[in-house]
Amino acid sequence: MWGMVDDSSNHAAGGCRKRGDACMASFKLQGELSSTYRFYLTASKQFCSHLQLPIKSLRKYPILLAKLHEEDDPECNSWKMYAFYDTLNAVNKTLTMNPYEGNVYAQPDKSGRGSAEVSELMPSNGYCFSELPINHLGSVLEKLKAVHLHLLAAEHWNASHLKLCHRDYLVSATNLTHYLALKCLHLQQLQEDLSSIGLVTLEYINPHVLASIGTSIQILDRLSSNTLDSNDSATYLDRNGYSASQKSENVVNLAISTMKKRVYIHTAALFGECLEKRSGRIMVTVGEEVVKNEMLINNLLKAGVNVVRINCAHDGPSVWSEIIRIVKHSSHLLEKPCRILMDLAGPKLRTGLVKTHSNIVKLSPKKDSYGNVVFPAQVWLCFDGSNPPVDLSTNSVIWIQKRFFDKLRMGDYVNFVDVRGRKRFLKVLKRSTLSAEYGCIAECLQTAYIKVDTEFSVKKRKREFFGLVVKVLASERFVKLKVGDLLTIFRSSSSYLNELGSTTVASTKITSSSDHFFESVKVGEPILFDDGKILGKIHEVNANWARIVVTHARSKGSKLGSGKSINIPKSKIQLKGLTPKDLTDLDFVSANADMVGISFIRNVNDIVIVQHELEKRNLTKLGIVLKIETKDGLQRLPSLLFQAMQTSNPLGVMIARGDLMVECGWDQLGDIQEQILSICSAAHIPVIWATQVLDSLVKFGFPTRAEITDVFKAMGASCIMLNKGDNIVQAVTALNSLLSNRSSGKR
Repeated sequence: MWGMVDDSSNHAAGGCRKRGDACMASFKLQGELSSTYRFYLTASKQFCSHLQLPIKSLRKYPILLAKLHEEDDPECNSWKMYAFYDTLNAVNKTLTMNPYEGNVYAQPDKSGRGSAEVSELMPSNGYCFSELPINHLGSVLEKLKAVHLHLLAAEHWNASHLKLCHRDYLVSATNLTHYLALKCLHLQQLQEDLSSIGLVTLEYINPHVLASIGTSIQILDRLSSNTLDSNDSATYLDRNGYSASQKSENVVNLAISTMKKRVYIHTAALFGECLEKRSGRIMVTVGEEVVKNEMLINNLLKAGVNVVRINCAHDGPSVWSEIIRIVKHSSHLLEKPCRILMDLAGPKLRTGLVKTHSNIVKLSPKKDSYGNVVFPAQVWLCFDGSNPPVDLSTNSVIWIQKRFFDKLRMGDYVNFVDVRGRKRFLKVLKRSTLSAEYGCIAECLQTAYIKVDTEFSVKKRKREFFGLVVKVLASERFVKLKVGDLLTIFRSSSSYLNELGSTTVASTKITSSSDHFFESVKVGEPILFDDGKILGKIHEVNANWARIVVTHARSKGSKLGSGKSINIPKSKIQLKGLTPKDLTDLDFVSANADMVGISFIRNVNDIVIVQHELEKRNLTKLGIVLKIETKDGLQRLPSLLFQAMQTSNPLGVMIARGDLMVECGWDQLGDIQEQILSICSAAHIPVIWATQVLDSLVKFGFPTRAEITDVFKAMGASCIMLNKGDNIVQAVTALNSLLSNRSSGKR
């Protein structure tokens, strides 16, 4: 703990201050601290008489207080990282002390200049370390020692929690502790002092905080004592008692070389070894377009892709399996390693079914470039009066007569003649075991159009049974919205699906992926769709539906399809943990992927749930990527990392800039990016820079100047992710060239 007192509050210490000696005293802090602590007071009265610098009059002198670990302290078992913010006045005052107070030569005259000319005080060719005033170096040295002790106190305070971290992450967690403690201090004056001496500033020491400060202390100590005796042993502050002692071999190795090695090890563990002559990795998001064109993956790997990302919010296991097969085959054929990241959809609000205005359902199987069926069209069959499941993976729903539905079994072929008079059939795949969602999935290998009153038939042991289509519901790929349009969102898990075709209000109708939406929004609140591409305002809301007025869209209309994001930044909606769909998808991910992306992490409990599920499946080598895309996740990032580092799983962080911008505001995004990079650098955790990187190049074939600048900023991350588009191979080639030139030092 740290604190400070006014010079008038301790007369015993005051006498020592006048002599410029170090003295010891006891001071009892008021408020939450009731114990008496020992403190050291140091106030130097040796001032520089050579340089002219601005003066700040300080009436308070710093007192440094270090609270040692106590066995009977009930607070010792709780995390204390952020408790420093209230008790750091002493160190902060040390960092802002003016070492030149009392120097008559440094006092400004009425014109603002010192009493001596600058040309008389400084050589025309500048000065080197040895020409710096000793007391100036000593002042900076004392500041660094105060910071050093503060970092050790933070480490000691949190020692019991650091022990919970896995041995592979102990060094990194310790450095992150030092980094957070450093960020509690006001460092501007110290930064200027270090810069004036020519030492590295504190902005660039995140991966090795304590070692860098310790090295600076050694340099300044030798400079101030005018000796470069190589036999002098380096003095460190002991981690256990904060007393001067020889560097122990038993403590955690926090040398700069060790820290840099941890960065490399953690990055290689997550992404694999990088065989290209560049430091950064390239990740590309892919979907069903890969299945239609198998050469796409081939070309992407040749262009420089190291990681392929699959979003579990889209497509399904059949598509994912085919993508993974193609990736592994191409990777083996080209002898280019490629890892697979699969993002769980997470508890995100998304658009559901988009209602078509037709009473006809079109079933369209997916085909490859040769016209062969790759994925049959799927439809949900159920009886009149039942409801489809919430996480419906098919695009169409067909209600049929119950007496006919009861005859259907897995493997049956349902024959019918479609609207165009062509004979078609549906194959029943499986039936739901949930009575509330009683139905089955059927697939069709040919394009078919089905309308109400279409007759279905099925043969059973020389008998044929017939039934009629009662109702159909299909989803369009997208709808176009313009400013002023009305959009109605319905519940998806109840009979309110029936209202999609019955409401009389002229508005586009969709469903929501979560019924929590209707419990959280209020009239007048803003709402955003598809990462902020479409904005609206809640116009009406009740328990079953909400009506939105579109306030921002493209002049020609913006497309909104199913599975797109819904953000309500001013709502207090809380969607926590893994969803049932995530748990199902996790089984597939664990068997097929190298990394799993955890979407919409908000608090430590979310990490605990993930770790529990991975432990149940014995997945100690599966990489974990924490996707930071909410305000809560951003604010709790250090705590999330400390919890994640308790297991041996390779760890990474993705800056999901799309949702972050919507949640926090576009004007905050620049600072947010820097903050995440800085924290992860201190924790030696690789970062994935995502969302709209080279977006114009991917979509239209030519980048903007701002996108090129964004790429150079993204090089501070370990991996850069590109989204899919028509020119994705060209974009990967360009990004690979930029990364290679940067790594080789070309300009």
